[in-house]
Amino acid sequence: MRYRLDSSWRRPNNGNTVIAGSPLRLFRLTDSGAQFIADVEADVAISPTPAHQQLLDRFVDAGALHPVPRAGPFSIADVTIVVPAHNRLPTWTAAQTIVVDDGSNPPLAHATVRHASNRGPGAARNTGLAEVTTPLVAFVDTDVLLCDDWLTPLLAHFADDRVALVAPRVASAPGATSLAGYEQRHSPLDLGGEPARVAPGTRVAYVPAAAIVCRTDAVRELSGFDERLRTGEDVDLVWRLCAAGHRCRYEPNSIVFHAPRASIAALVEQRFGFGRSATPLAARHPGALAPVRMNVWSAVVWALALARRPWLALGVLAGTIVALHRKLNEKRHDKPHDKLHDLPLVESARLAGLGTLGAGRQLADATASVWWPITAALAAVSRRRRLPIAVALIAPAAAAAMRQRSAQPLVDWPVQLLDRMAYGAGVWAGAVSARDFAALTPKISAHSAQTDSGTRPQRIN
Repeated sequence: MRYRLDSSWRRPNNGNTVIAGSPLRLFRLTDSGAQFIADVEADVAISPTPAHQQLLDRFVDAGALHPVPRAGPFSIADVTIVVPAHNRLPTWTAAQTIVVDDGSNPPLAHATVRHASNRGPGAARNTGLAEVTTPLVAFVDTDVLLCDDWLTPLLAHFADDRVALVAPRVASAPGATSLAGYEQRHSPLDLGGEPARVAPGTRVAYVPAAAIVCRTDAVRELSGFDERLRTGEDVDLVWRLCAAGHRCRYEPNSIVFHAPRASIAALVEQRFGFGRSATPLAARHPGALAPVRMNVWSAVVWALALARRPWLALGVLAGTIVALHRKLNEKRHDKPHDKLHDLPLVESARLAGLGTLGAGRQLADATASVWWPITAALAAVSRRRRLPIAVALIAPAAAAAMRQRSAQPLVDWPVQLLDRMAYGAGVWAGAVSARDFAALTPKISAHSAQTDSGTRPQRIN
């Protein structure tokens, strides 16, 4: 087995400390562990001892390392594809495919099973799941175009018997319209080109059921998809699998293509539907849908900055760096001369700075999406608030333009703002309807950092 380092990976001075993962964590290594990790970094052949395998598992579960399996125990013959279909059939054909007609009018020809009335994609997938006899099941939507050999990179991950779900990259299909180009750059189904563990609160918090491969028994043990959810049922399944102790993986070396929306109105309708799913998901998975996650010190820094108190904000940030540095360099009581905990001040500053910037990005995104009705009200009644709100709205696009050295993010900005507002409107509609505002509530933690001796990775907020 080989492993790929996450893009967050840092080992200051090639020492006994690793900072990596999503959320970011700090690992303490023994000398033996550090040497073993150096071999992993060098991509040399490794034969891990049980202790080293335990260390690898911790890195994988933290999203710091990503397995690169060469082969698994399953072949394409071990997979049945289930397709929930409503008023259209897939454009592709494959062996061992179950097409569930979910109340189409007129009925779809050649469907395997038919619902008398439309019951939603979750129910259609569950009906197909009941017919599956293979150890693996793939759920694929009708508007997804499958590429040759798309299953092979996904199947290899099932060599790990803890993996219950693997998802490919769902890219937006090319098109001639400007909207198709926008979807290629900003589709919410496209989760990027970097592999990841999938879990709530991480960089890849969900994967869409537009195309996923699962262990049949693992999905059945959870009674399949929640049929009460018309949207968000795929996110719910992923999070229930994680809660049950299974691993879920995102593998972008496999790519399938999703049809782009045909019009702005269709895009707004889709994003509004995604937003409406936030309230029932937040009720089922408390805290997982918080629009903003940060520690109290980052919140104070940004509150002072928005109140136009920059020097006070910088003072709090400096204090946070000092406190974090002391915390990260605490000596264990049983090993007062242990040097493994020494971390340069610059690393503490970097961690605190990245955390504060990350919190700012979250605030800017929430300002333009789930909180935009509040944002608009503030801008209407307070001239003083208009400038910081305008900065929060345009800053992400401007920063992306600078990183990419392209004006395209600024060109996309009006549609992207409409995209986010449609999602936010859906969140508000669901929250008001259910009288449950958890999906609109930020999650502020009390601790600035947590570390230990390396027996268990801890989150650094």
